[in-house]
Amino acid sequence: MVSLSCEVNGNSTGWRLKRNTKTEKLSMSGVDSMSNNGSNYVINPIKSSDSGEYWCESESGEHSNTVNITVHGGHVILESPALPVTEGHSVTLRCRYKTTPSDLTADFYKDGSFIRTEITGNMTIPAVNKSDEGLYSCRHPGLGESPESWMSVTGPRSQYKHREEFRS
Repeated sequence: MVSLSCEVNGNSTGWRLKRNTKTEKLSMSGVDSMSNNGSNYVINPIKSSDSGEYWCESESGEHSNTVNITVHGGHVILESPALPVTEGHSVTLRCRYKTTPSDLTADFYKDGSFIRTEITGNMTIPAVNKSDEGLYSCRHPGLGESPESWMSVTGPRSQYKHREEFRS
């Protein structure tokens, strides 16, 4: 839960909380997870998709300083290789809910750009290459977004180098 307040000299009249996230720029009124209790805005439950810039804006267009909020440790996890993947090999990224072993329908992203939706929660790259290297994340519409995970890709091992390793 996060609580935010829009007050100027103890007065909140005419001020409204605004936000700009990766996916939306909107006034906080009418957002399902946000409730307005007087001058306090409460985001409960808070999800990684709530990460973004928040500020207060008056009816006349004045605005406060921007506050950046980053939410980590959500319930959606992206399972990706911890070690570099060799070019030409297959790799599967798995998006799952932290407390449930079942698969999720998930949107997959690379470097912040949408790749595709997978109904099983598994995205397979049949033959990775260097251009597949980058930051990956996944998002489930109702459960939130995973933290980003870096996937490294290395070039194929040469036969000469492979033979030297056997002599050692």
